[in-house]
Amino acid sequence: MNHSEIISFENGRFVHELFANEIKNVRLLEERFGVKVTTRDGWLRIDGAPDNVRKTRKVIDQLQDARDQGLEIGKKDFHNAMEFVEKDNGVALSDLQKSKLETSTKRPPVIPRTLNQKKYIEAIKEHELVFGLGPAGTGKTFLAVAAALAAFRDEEIKKIILTRPAVEAGEELGFLPGELEEKIFPYLRPLYDALEEMLDPEELRKMLEKGIIELAPLAFMRGRTLSGSFIILDEAQNTTAEQMLMFLTRLGQRSRCVITGDPTQVDLPKHRSSGLFEAISALKSVSGICFCEFDEKDVVRHKLVRDIVEAYRIHRSNCKETK
Repeated sequence: MNHSEIISFENGRFVHELFANEIKNVRLLEERFGVKVTTRDGWLRIDGAPDNVRKTRKVIDQLQDARDQGLEIGKKDFHNAMEFVEKDNGVALSDLQKSKLETSTKRPPVIPRTLNQKKYIEAIKEHELVFGLGPAGTGKTFLAVAAALAAFRDEEIKKIILTRPAVEAGEELGFLPGELEEKIFPYLRPLYDALEEMLDPEELRKMLEKGIIELAPLAFMRGRTLSGSFIILDEAQNTTAEQMLMFLTRLGQRSRCVITGDPTQVDLPKHRSSGLFEAISALKSVSGICFCEFDEKDVVRHKLVRDIVEAYRIHRSNCKETK
């Protein structure tokens, strides 16, 4: 026996925003839960089996709660709401809002878009050393930078250090500032891009000038002790075993560290083993260190990126089986 439920809203614009301003998402909701959804100016009607109508209503409620808390509903958020209701694991879309990171008074907060991203943020807050492992586009580096900026705003740390191994540039980087900038900036550009998205241009300029934010190649970490800092090592799969051990032993008092990497994207020469692999193996049982793993479901870039990551994963898995 079919059941109907009508939900009223402030206006038609509000309804469209709940569906990420894409009418096709109405059809996705219908297909996912086996219901008929009708929308008009300021109201929405759900028709279907009672249990299906109930689940669909829960999706709408999750979207509405998240929007009321300030979330601008996107396609990923819409799909998350459906998944959370379908799995019925007690997680709501609004729960992601609770882990938001305030990076600037002039920019909106950074909000996790998936459950794994939420767990990652919580791990960074609770552990001194966190490994974020997974494919491109899952937010590993972006969220780590946001967490660093939030920690600085809360006066938990005094300095933010962002570093990457420059594989193609090697270790012979030179020591003159001009030469360093020319040789290494392209490798640090992704970190700079994240900062530009989270900070007002004037904020970023001042923090760089004052040395509050430092972007440097991994080779320049040698011999230093990094205290009172939030350090992010990006693209860690491209560190050698020696580089990784060197980096890990730089940590000083009152410091926190996030190491991000994609174990499937190692760019080192074939005769060099990745320091990330050794670190995962050696440190997996060490108390106080947390390993967070992402997969293609956590990709928050263009949907095509997620499909590409999944296609490559399947292709490579099949290739290994045929060898």
